[in-house]
Amino acid sequence: MSRLIILLGPVAATLGGVAIGYAWEYLLVSALVETLSEDEDEAKDDADDKTSKKKKDKAKAAKAKPGAKPKPSFGKGKKGPSASEQFAELTDNFNEAVDLFKERVHAPGSVAPRLIVGLLVLFTCAKYWGEFYEYSMQFAERSSQPQIMFKARLQNGQEIILDDYREAYHWLRDHTPDDARVMAWWDYGYQIAGIAKRTSIADGNTWNHEHIATLGRILTAPESEAHSLAKHLADYVLVWAGGGGDDLAKSPHLARIGNSVYPGHCNDPTCSQFGFHADRSPTPMMADSLLFKLCMAGQMSVRVNETFFQHVYTSKYGKVRIFKIKGVSRKSKEWIADPANRVCDAPGSWYCTGQYPPALKKFIGSRRDFKQLEDFNVKRDAHSRQYHEEYMRRMGGQGRGGE
Repeated sequence: MSRLIILLGPVAATLGGVAIGYAWEYLLVSALVETLSEDEDEAKDDADDKTSKKKKDKAKAAKAKPGAKPKPSFGKGKKGPSASEQFAELTDNFNEAVDLFKERVHAPGSVAPRLIVGLLVLFTCAKYWGEFYEYSMQFAERSSQPQIMFKARLQNGQEIILDDYREAYHWLRDHTPDDARVMAWWDYGYQIAGIAKRTSIADGNTWNHEHIATLGRILTAPESEAHSLAKHLADYVLVWAGGGGDDLAKSPHLARIGNSVYPGHCNDPTCSQFGFHADRSPTPMMADSLLFKLCMAGQMSVRVNETFFQHVYTSKYGKVRIFKIKGVSRKSKEWIADPANRVCDAPGSWYCTGQYPPALKKFIGSRRDFKQLEDFNVKRDAHSRQYHEEYMRRMGGQGRGGE
């Protein structure tokens, strides 16, 4: 949204200024001029009428002269008009319509209503100008602030500059090897690559849904299972914690996305068993997940198995946590680093399908093609059709089978 505002803001402001200028000219300026010079306009109109009458008389006389060209007939057996003649006729008709419109909108009877509407609009703008200016300044300030560093207020009312995210990325840059790979949800991929200067598993330009689902499947899997998969893909795991739209708030979506490609990850398409109860306690599936343990480590008696994931960094206000993956597969890392194993430009596709280390062959082989669910150009099989229907029912508030 911020990008759209930046790109379209100047265009919208320019077009809005043109519209306001025309409205100002029509409702107030020209109406006032027409009111003050009404007598002069009437005299001018009379002169114009006389001139127009003379022209019409001359035109009639010219038509009556012998030898004058007859009006072309386009009936049966007659030659039709050329393209230039048709264009000229259309242009004349358009100009006549414009002149008629101008005559109507500037009719003497429209002066008073225009003045009244213009004054009302002017009064309304003057009344709310202060509020609009204040809101615009606040919006501009919010939009111009960096997305990873902003003002916040502690529970005691103290105002602070929250710089956890930038500091976490700088820590990655300064305390990890240059070839380190960071597993995190795709939202932060650009920041990891641009600020931390490290390889991210996915980012905002990852159009391969199956790969995003693989990432979601690993993060929402039980800790030991997640480790057995993550050690073949990354060296560190980064999570956003501390509330306020953190990874736990997004985690049900991660589970659903993972389930859309990996059958059996959840018991139903909406992953209703992955979340929180009414008392805010986690469901069993949530409590066992890697994401929950990394975000909540040290709270609610939650602990991370240090033989799988070693805690190496927590930001000042707990918004970012980084864990080192223990026992990273050196064989898989070397396989990924080999350019010969990077398969892109798949036939008939404009995005990179990629390849995964041989150690993940069985896991990757268990996923199904998501386009059967989202692409209307692809014929769905019975399972995909049933999955989609069940998902839509449950998201619509109905139970299984429409109950």
